[in-house]
Amino acid sequence: MSLTVSSPGAPRRLATAVPALARHRGLITAITVFAVLFLVVDAINAGPLTYFDVSFLASGGATLAIAAIGATLVILSGGFDLSAGAVVSLVNVALASMTDPANPEGSVAVATMVGIAIGMATGAFNGAFIAFLRLQPIVVTLSTMFILQGTTLLVMDKPGGQVAPSLGEFYLGDAVPEWLPMPLVLLGVLVLLWCWLKSTRFGTALYAIGSDPEAARSAGVRVALTRFMTYVLAGGCYGLAGVFISAQTGSGDPLVGNSLLLQTFAAVVVGGTRLGGGRGGPVGSIVGAYILMIVVNILLVLNVSAYYSTIAEGAILVLAVLAASISRGSVLARQIRGAATRIAAWRAGRLPRQIGGGDRRLRTAGGAPAAALHAAPFRIRHAEALRYALPAYLCLVIVVLATEIWLGGAVLHWDYWNSLIVLSSFLAVIALGQGTVILTGGLDLSVPWTIGLCGILLAGLVQGSDAALVYALPVVLAVAALIGLLNGIGIVVLGLSPIIMTLATNGLLQGVALLYSGGTPAGFSSPLLRWVMTARVAGVTPIVPALAVFVVLAVLLLSRTPFGRRVYGIGNGLRAARLSGIAVDRTLIGVYVLSALCAGLVGILLTGFSGQASLGMGDDYLLPSIAVVVVGGGLITGGRGHYLGMLGGVLLLTALQTLLTGSNLPYATRAILYGLVVLGAVVALRERRA
Repeated sequence: MSLTVSSPGAPRRLATAVPALARHRGLITAITVFAVLFLVVDAINAGPLTYFDVSFLASGGATLAIAAIGATLVILSGGFDLSAGAVVSLVNVALASMTDPANPEGSVAVATMVGIAIGMATGAFNGAFIAFLRLQPIVVTLSTMFILQGTTLLVMDKPGGQVAPSLGEFYLGDAVPEWLPMPLVLLGVLVLLWCWLKSTRFGTALYAIGSDPEAARSAGVRVALTRFMTYVLAGGCYGLAGVFISAQTGSGDPLVGNSLLLQTFAAVVVGGTRLGGGRGGPVGSIVGAYILMIVVNILLVLNVSAYYSTIAEGAILVLAVLAASISRGSVLARQIRGAATRIAAWRAGRLPRQIGGGDRRLRTAGGAPAAALHAAPFRIRHAEALRYALPAYLCLVIVVLATEIWLGGAVLHWDYWNSLIVLSSFLAVIALGQGTVILTGGLDLSVPWTIGLCGILLAGLVQGSDAALVYALPVVLAVAALIGLLNGIGIVVLGLSPIIMTLATNGLLQGVALLYSGGTPAGFSSPLLRWVMTARVAGVTPIVPALAVFVVLAVLLLSRTPFGRRVYGIGNGLRAARLSGIAVDRTLIGVYVLSALCAGLVGILLTGFSGQASLGMGDDYLLPSIAVVVVGGGLITGGRGHYLGMLGGVLLLTALQTLLTGSNLPYATRAILYGLVVLGAVVALRERRA
């Protein structure tokens, strides 16, 4: 009989290995999924994978992988960047425009440096506002995205131009003929650069500020400079992604990067990087990018409609975030335990509503309820809201006077004001939903395709019939409510970030709209709906008095109802709201249902105004829906804002749009203007920090 004596170092090595595996769980999972999908591709392929197949796969996912590397750097620092796709588009049209058709051959090095320089300049722009002015990354990068999209359209308003063929020959060729594709070499170089960067003080600081910026600042880390450099490096990656996609397409397309927004975040999350920062890395994001590409390719091989691609990407994003966050302390786990506790309390008869009781309002020394005290005058109660909202109305007066001077027929002409109110009706409705979401500290990025899907559904159901409105309107609004319920449940019950959940929902809705319409929406508005939006009764369009009623109801909802008070309470502090007895979860779900209902109503109104629905009809309303809240004095982090201020922002931006339209400036300037207005308003109206 022999005894086996274990080495004393074995338990120590095991104790060290387990946390290391847990730390890299996301990367290991991503690699495993990639390997399984690669085997699936090999199985469904007509024959064994050839070098051409591998090279094709390598080049197909490289653009997304490079962009995902940049997005990973930002997310590791605790930030968020929505401008990646816009940078890719701008670089693409810039390279296509700078090529001389008479002499198309150009320098690969020059083109690459131009693309990276454009990206780094954009990153510096973002970083300056985020790192040094301490603005919210989501607002800054969203504004930058629209500014870049407008700039891109100014450079090239439709596909065209030519990219130097030498660029494609270099980036899509072979580093070692028949053995090693150049895209894999490029990604390998980027991985090596990341490994070096990670070992530097900057790399340590990057993870430190992503984990806890205040602790990092206390430890001597230069948080602002690190954040600034992070956005600059990320922009360089986006620029390189634009160079690579230019090599692939060989021409310019101002919309080429639009699809990258959802894909980039999906790749980062699938690769194991934690939203919020501090854990993960670009290697996993590269694997995540190729996972997404392989999934789409598998769908195509199986003859599944390409319209399912955005649905698949949105679903993968939600599932990946959910899988990465599942733990005993996760929101979902707490919700399950809380539900079990409430059920047990209900069975035992210990819920507050089962116990009963009298009037629970606070009482004054004289015994009267606190709510019965005389309220302070309006100007005192709403002093802060007036201070932040009045600038929007003052600017509106200036814009109207400028319109009168420049174009004439504004101040003293009812037709101008009637048209202004009609055009403002869409933003005024959506401002209630998006504004309420922002008041709670969230953001709804599913607005564009909620509008689009509801408009397409209405046109398809109505088919020009007034009688069909009886059932079409309730069906469309019910669909909108379900969309809001989906967002609310994902955020509240599953614990997903509002940005991620609503972004994924937007992708899902896009796929559903494409499938329902077959890529070409059918049907048209009913005569009655068209009359409401375009007719004149005694010189007044019917939607004008309807909008006045809506404004009154919106003001009452947010300022005079328990729901409105709960919204402000949540925005001023989530934990404090819970401790105060506010039904936070139920209120948040109601907020997102309200936002979706408002977006659905806008889809209905737009269909009536234009006479038919179209794909992408809601794309122009995402940034404006946020802009009117910010310009109207709302705080993007929640807790501050008034609907009348938002209405001032609506009228101001619509008046600006009218002025621009009459001045014959290019349409692209509108997107640039919206981005600049939002940035200016956020800087001017931000809360001063001690």
